[in-house]
Amino acid sequence: MLAESIINTKGGAVITTHPDTIVAAALSTMVQEKIGALLVRDGSDDIVGIITERDVLHGLVEHGSDLLELQVADLMTRNIHTASLEDDVGTLMTVMTEQRCRHIPVMEEGALCGLISIGDLVKYRLKEMETESSQLRDYIT
Repeated sequence: MLAESIINTKGGAVITTHPDTIVAAALSTMVQEKIGALLVRDGSDDIVGIITERDVLHGLVEHGSDLLELQVADLMTRNIHTASLEDDVGTLMTVMTEQRCRHIPVMEEGALCGLISIGDLVKYRLKEMETESSQLRDYIT
């Protein structure tokens, strides 16, 4: 399965924020939307980073409760690994494992198409395993 299929299934909507957003506001958005990350876009709509639950935990250790008043730019991960619509699930899983990231923006010709999370890949793999299991049971009987 390709990234394009996952995006088509889950939808391409991506919740974003700006680098100057206060961390408390970004966290509030993440809680309301029940998501673990926000892509960070600048005034030109270019992706400049991502802020994740992990970034917030690291920030809490470094800054204590003062992190809530910091800007997203102070905590966000700037080195973003992206994928294309043609990347397959195996490639996405490898990138997430090697780069220790849980979210990969999917881009096509410089435009954001969606965001794939590790949860999306697990969901796909479980569905794939259920299909294989069902086919094996049908074959045996």
